[in-house]
Amino acid sequence: MKSYTITVNGNVYDVTVEENTGAAPKAPAPKAAPAPKAPAAPAPKAAGAQGSVAVTAPMPGKILDVKASVGQAVKRGQVLLILEAMKMENDIVAPEDGTVASINVSVGASVEAGETIATLN
Repeated sequence: MKSYTITVNGNVYDVTVEENTGAAPKAPAPKAAPAPKAPAAPAPKAAGAQGSVAVTAPMPGKILDVKASVGQAVKRGQVLLILEAMKMENDIVAPEDGTVASINVSVGASVEAGETIATLN
């Protein structure tokens, strides 16, 4: 028998593998419970006051880069953040002209669809 530690989608499993010699199978061993994960770090609080125009994540993903900063004037269509989803980089752009009021995420943060990731005034 050999023992292995396997990680699947962030869950860690300890498994034991036995070579099949053609003999009658033994009763299956009870399944190992996944090892507890460390709690995810909370997203940083918004820098500054919340603006009146919310910029939301269009899909779940991970923030790769923050291109704008709080207080920066932006034009409609200007890239604010880069969101990686399904191995593709997606530009998250300003929906209208304004000033960045808050950036609610940091590089490496995971976001869900519809989550407010920045605000504008």
